[in-house]
Amino acid sequence: MKITKEELSWALYDFANSAFATVVMAGFFPIFFKSLFITKSTQLSTFYLGLGSSIASIIIAISFPFLGTFSDIKNNKKGLLSIFALAGILFTSLLFIINQNWFFALIFYIIAYIGFAGANVFYDSLLNKVSIPDRRDFISSLGYSLGYLGGGLLFLLTIIIYQNPSIFKIENESIALKISFLLVGIWWLIFSIPLFLFIKEKKETKKDSFISMIKNPINKKIILFLIAYWCYIDGVDTIIKMSIDYGISIGLSSKMLILALLMVQFLGFPFAILYSLFARLISAKNAIILAIIGYTCITIFAVFMNNSLHFFILAFFVSIFQGGIQALSRSYFSNMINESESGKLFGLYNMVGKFATIVGPFLVGITTFITKNHRTGISSIIILFIAGLILFTLSSMEKKNA
Repeated sequence: MKITKEELSWALYDFANSAFATVVMAGFFPIFFKSLFITKSTQLSTFYLGLGSSIASIIIAISFPFLGTFSDIKNNKKGLLSIFALAGILFTSLLFIINQNWFFALIFYIIAYIGFAGANVFYDSLLNKVSIPDRRDFISSLGYSLGYLGGGLLFLLTIIIYQNPSIFKIENESIALKISFLLVGIWWLIFSIPLFLFIKEKKETKKDSFISMIKNPINKKIILFLIAYWCYIDGVDTIIKMSIDYGISIGLSSKMLILALLMVQFLGFPFAILYSLFARLISAKNAIILAIIGYTCITIFAVFMNNSLHFFILAFFVSIFQGGIQALSRSYFSNMINESESGKLFGLYNMVGKFATIVGPFLVGITTFITKNHRTGISSIIILFIAGLILFTLSSMEKKNA
């Protein structure tokens, strides 16, 4: 399949910004932030980091649909993406200059996170602009695939620098941490340039008012899909975010767990593409259904695993389905909506994604607490996949204009 310049430029942005998600959010910022509280309780740093992340998530989630609607009216998704992305790049890079000031570190992180997440709204909605319906499954998967590769490559590089600072003539690990943030900013900027240069939009303002666009009704098919997506992606994200905690809780080595997660990152690169090709044979709808069933089986397997080999097997199957369910959900949704409302509706889509991992971790936590058993706790996620499967099936039976 020949990829156009616009499609490749769009997909490369995933390669660019995934470095922030892996290196900063999941990797080094929590470590760096705790290091700023050397003379204080580690519980205090955890509290402030959690509070800051929650504030950023609430701001982002509430504003998503409004920002998306504004981009529909102005037809300027790329321009707004550029503003948010450059804010994210700048404040990620500025973490390099922080010295023992946890407050400014947290403020810079919150702004960078808002820039990262806000840009994703416009990035996702541009899928309708850069690609036709028949190609969106593949192009969306290409983006996720490159995202796994880009995030994994820079994460691996920064881990090497952090663990071996003397080899790179770096004074200590603390400076190596800050250099990792600067590298993310540079990486994010460089690989965003093709999108800035090669994706074009006509600058025109719709006659519809902002209020009328917001009030424009959303059909039942879209509503059902968004509820289904919230259920099953909550399950997926809970597995991603709680896998290390669960593995440690049942006695597995933390080093092996981290190695398995790196394996998922790199295997996600080919499997996201391969799963999209598989979806061409059975349809995106059936591929999403299969992925939900696959995750249900993964959860059941997790209940019974008891050694590192089992965790690597589980990680391998997560690699098969994770990129596929994320990418196909995005492209499936893009084919349900009109380009004229893609900003608003992808705002809702991203808002739902932001509010994911609310029910899942609570289910796991409360079930574990009641039963005093981590295995029973993890099994509770199956409820989310079953609910998601039922609702997704119902949404697929609805007519587009219902």
